Amino acid sequence: MKASQPLPSLNALRAFEAAARLRSVSRAATELHVTHGAVSRQLRALEDELGLALFERDGRGIRPTAAGNRLLEATSSAFSQLRDCIASLRRPQRGDAFVLGCPGSLLARWMIPRLQDLQRDLPGLTLHLAAQDGDFAPHLDGLDAALLLGQAPWPNGWKIHTLATERIGPVFSPSILGAHALAHQPADAVLPHDLLHTRSRPQAWPTWAALNGIDSTQLRYGTGFEHLYYQLEAAVAGLGIAIAPEPLVADDLANGRLIAPWGFVDTEGCWALCTTSTNPDPRVQELADWLRRQLV
Repeated sequence: MKASQPLPSLNALRAFEAAARLRSVSRAATELHVTHGAVSRQLRALEDELGLALFERDGRGIRPTAAGNRLLEATSSAFSQLRDCIASLRRPQRGDAFVLGCPGSLLARWMIPRLQDLQRDLPGLTLHLAAQDGDFAPHLDGLDAALLLGQAPWPNGWKIHTLATERIGPVFSPSILGAHALAHQPADAVLPHDLLHTRSRPQAWPTWAALNGIDSTQLRYGTGFEHLYYQLEAAVAGLGIAIAPEPLVADDLANGRLIAPWGFVDTEGCWALCTTSTNPDPRVQELADWLRRQLV
């Protein structure tokens, strides 16, 4: 019997699959936690080994050739099956721990204050919370689920448990100069003010403005922050007007640290508990039901 030819290295195939799926060597390097040069070398070595081109230039990015598309289909399927199998093997070994990923701002301002209630209501569920900002890996590597604020389209292969509609609105401290007068004016009174904003949610202010019939091009932006958590802490400190999802400021509104004179409006986004479509863990639904009750 003729011996089968050896497969290319696993690292080369992983680098290829990520680069072909993301159509970017740089984004593949970021996802794999390696350098741009390391991914480039793996791709060149793979092309040399196969004796054909797997990519072609596409503007500033890359796209798979016909051969590359064939290999992408095969590697995507193979890696997906491997991830599902390994996850199912690891799950019993983790005992009761359920690994939940969520953005740091959401973790600090919403999940942590409710952990005691969760432990009381779901005593059989032990959470391991993992803060993660930026895009989540398409296969939610290392996580049982992710709690997110987002909207469609979602990554292929995700199962979305919709929890609540996202509602956003401006908030500010009653201690800021002119707070009382500002609170009794219509919503477009924000226009002369320098607004606090975040790089992680650049669409928040324009979305709110459009929903309130305000020309978003007239908005004035002041201090920007990397994450929502810091923007809201700045608002509490009286540094300006912030824009926020309602649940993240509910406690501050209740104790008077922030006010929201114009209320909150529904967006096209939602709170969602996201898992891979192949995750059979029954605790996902249990947690989704609890989160949904908290967000009512």
